[in-house]
Amino acid sequence: MMAVTIPRFGTPDVLTIDRVPDPTPGPLHLLVQVRAFGINRADALQRAGKYPPPRGESDIPGLELAGEVLACGSAVTNFTPGDRVFGLVGSGAYAEKALLDQRLAIRIPESWGFAEAAAVAEVYCTANETVFGRGDLKNEESILVHAGGSGVGTTAIQMAKYVGATVYFTAGSDEKIEKVMALDADAGINYKTQDFVEETKRLTNGIGVDVIEDFIGASYIRKNISLLKPDGRLVLLGLMGGSKSEFDLAPILGRRLNIRGFTLRSQAIELKQAIVARFKERWLPLLVNGTVRAIVHAVYPFEETAEAHRVMESNENFGKLVVIIN
Repeated sequence: MMAVTIPRFGTPDVLTIDRVPDPTPGPLHLLVQVRAFGINRADALQRAGKYPPPRGESDIPGLELAGEVLACGSAVTNFTPGDRVFGLVGSGAYAEKALLDQRLAIRIPESWGFAEAAAVAEVYCTANETVFGRGDLKNEESILVHAGGSGVGTTAIQMAKYVGATVYFTAGSDEKIEKVMALDADAGINYKTQDFVEETKRLTNGIGVDVIEDFIGASYIRKNISLLKPDGRLVLLGLMGGSKSEFDLAPILGRRLNIRGFTLRSQAIELKQAIVARFKERWLPLLVNGTVRAIVHAVYPFEETAEAHRVMESNENFGKLVVIIN
């Protein structure tokens, strides 16, 4: 089969399409003919040598896929060859064939194409677990979503609005702010031209917010803490702004704040299975009926996977980037 490989660490240009051996299914695996896969920040980190795949996983990047079942492992009971499926993988999605554990596989709704299905699993599972699981967001509370135009950001905003929360967000251009506002967010802040701390305080009359969804990390930590209400929750999903920072712990004690972290890829299969089940129960029906949706910026052919990486790293995209394999 053909697959995207990383012969050396570096910029998007290092990504190469090579012929590699087909994967061999284990007892609970589906061997999937991959028709589309999503692009994620973790893939770029792996390409740069900063985020190796979990032990036992393929060196081929890719955390989510959509396709058709070619063969089933000896213990598979829920799927048969020919089924259309999508779901999470530890790695290996950037290939013509990949292994998908049946516990993480979801049937593709009849009305969906492969590109749409490939844009859903990672962002919806991540947003549900962080906004509600770690962030414990409730009706009539407020949330600040950083990177509001990203795949997870656009998903978190739709979820938060659905439950009746007030939603503020940051984005890097007025164009992105306009697009996110079309998702019914309450207010957007251009972090390149505005101070998001001052603007958030202005928008909330100095009160702050209940939950912050943050991908930046160290460079935002003190600012984020300053914006949390008593009993507020800061959820860290990434470290784009670094992993080390010095900050005053007193506000955490005085306002009873919570700082919680989340990564999806490295979790045990049983935990991922529960995460997928929660997504299927709460959000899949709403995706199918159009109440919420997966925001897709662009769909690229397999040969242009490196270009999709370049667009993501330059923060040009609004929503997900997807690659299709014909």
